Amino acid sequence: MIVINGGHFSSLAEFYEEISNSLMKDTDWKVGTLDGFDDILYGGFGVFENKEEIEIIWKEAQKSVQDLGVKATKEFYDNKIRQGKPFNIELIQQKLDDLMAGKGQTLFEILIEIIQSHPNITLTLD
Repeated sequence: MIVINGGHFSSLAEFYEEISNSLMKDTDWKVGTLDGFDDILYGGFGVFENKEEIEIIWKEAQKSVQDLGVKATKEFYDNKIRQGKPFNIELIQQKLDDLMAGKGQTLFEILIEIIQSHPNITLTLD
């Protein structure tokens, strides 16, 4: 069982730190992107093996819903647009437009979707 404690972070960067401490302890590699987060959930490095059945409990998930909600997601997309290449600015702008229209995913929802895309992982929001 792996615990993500929403009380330990308030931003995406701090989430990456929390997840690195939970899933990548005793390794030199740290999570720093959404793709990197997805990659470590395949297992084989860090604290569990490839396709091993694991349970993730996300404590204080309601706090994370707020912390990684619309405001944080807008900042995330705005930063990518400001950076420009290598990011697909048109796609990111569309995601931002969808978010602002109430149709897009927040960072919290994106993270949940990433976790749920791994059939060997059971997620409990606490």
